[in-house]
Amino acid sequence: MMMGGDSGAVAGGLARHIPVLAGRAVDWLGVHAGGVYLDATFGAGGYTRAILATPGARVIGIDRDDRATAAGAALAEQSQRRLVLASGRFSDLQTILATHGIAAVDGVVFDLGVSSMQLDEAARGFSFRREGPLDMRMGREGPTAADVVARVSERALAAIIATLGEERHARAVARAIVRARGERVIDTTRALAEIVARVVHARDSAIHPATRTFQALRIFVNEELAELAHGLVAAERILKPAGRLVVVAFHSLEDRIVKNFLNERIRAPASSRHQPEAVAPPPTFRALTRRPETADDAEVAANPRARSAKLRAAERTDAAPREAAIGTMLPRLPSLADVMRGRT
Repeated sequence: MMMGGDSGAVAGGLARHIPVLAGRAVDWLGVHAGGVYLDATFGAGGYTRAILATPGARVIGIDRDDRATAAGAALAEQSQRRLVLASGRFSDLQTILATHGIAAVDGVVFDLGVSSMQLDEAARGFSFRREGPLDMRMGREGPTAADVVARVSERALAAIIATLGEERHARAVARAIVRARGERVIDTTRALAEIVARVVHARDSAIHPATRTFQALRIFVNEELAELAHGLVAAERILKPAGRLVVVAFHSLEDRIVKNFLNERIRAPASSRHQPEAVAPPPTFRALTRRPETADDAEVAANPRARSAKLRAAERTDAAPREAAIGTMLPRLPSLADVMRGRT
C-alpha cells in the first residue's frame, strides 16, 4: 500500500505496486502449515502471496475496493482453495470472517494507505498530477472528495488539512478553496491542485504543493483513521492466543494509533489509588517489536515509498479482549457524516 505525506515524489505519479516490508511482516506473522491468516488490506496480493508460499497456510483477503478483489480472482483460483477473497472494510473483519465460518485466526496483517494501482488510475481521483474527477474513494460508496470540498466549512476544512495532512498553510488553503468554490465547482484533481499551488510554495521541488491537502482529503473521505481503530479492536477479538498482529503504517497519525493501541494492551493499567480493590485487566498482547521496524537502505533504494514505513508486531495473549472507546483513539475532527449534513 501507499504511504501518506512523506511519499513526496511518488504520491501523485505512476508507481508499480511493491509491497513494503513484506518479508519481515510475514516473518513476524510466524506463518505455519495449517494456519489461517487474514490479509486485511489485500491490494495487489503481495502479502497474501508471501503467506501462501508456506504449504498448507490459508488466507482470507479483504479489500474495500472490489476491483482489487476481482483482480485477485486468478490468485484465488491458483491457490487450491487456500485463498478466499472478500470485498469489505476491515472494520467489519469479524463479521466478514463469520460469514465464511471462521471465528478466529492465527495472524492478521494490515498494510495501510492507498495502493499504487489506485494512484495510477486517473479516474479514481487520487493523483494531483493527472487530470481526473475529484473522487478519492477507495470503494464505490459514500461521498467523494468533491462533495466534501463543496460542503465543508472553511474552519473545518482548515482543521482537516492541518491535522490529516500536517499542512502548515492549512488556513490559507482552506480560504483559497472556499473562495474558489464560490466562483465555480471544484470537481477535478487538476482544479484543486492549481488552487492549492497558488497559496502553498513547496521548498522541496520533489514534493508537489498539493501533496498534503490531497492526503488529508483522502484520509478524511475514506475515514481511514476510524477504520484503523475499529480494525485493531476487531483484530484483538478474532486472534487466537499466540496469534500475531502485524501493522505496516506510512503516516505518523496511523502509526500513533497503532502504537497507543498496543501500548495500552501490552501494559496492564495501574490500579487507581481511589479504587485500590479494583483488579486491572491483564495484557491482551505481548510486544514482538519493541520499536517500529523500518526498511533498510536496499529496500528504500529499490522502492522509495518504503522510506516512511513503520512496522509494529505483537502477539495475542489468552486474556479476554477489552472494551474500546474508539473516539479516544482519534483526532478531534468533524465526522464525514456531519460534513455531509452541513453540521460543520
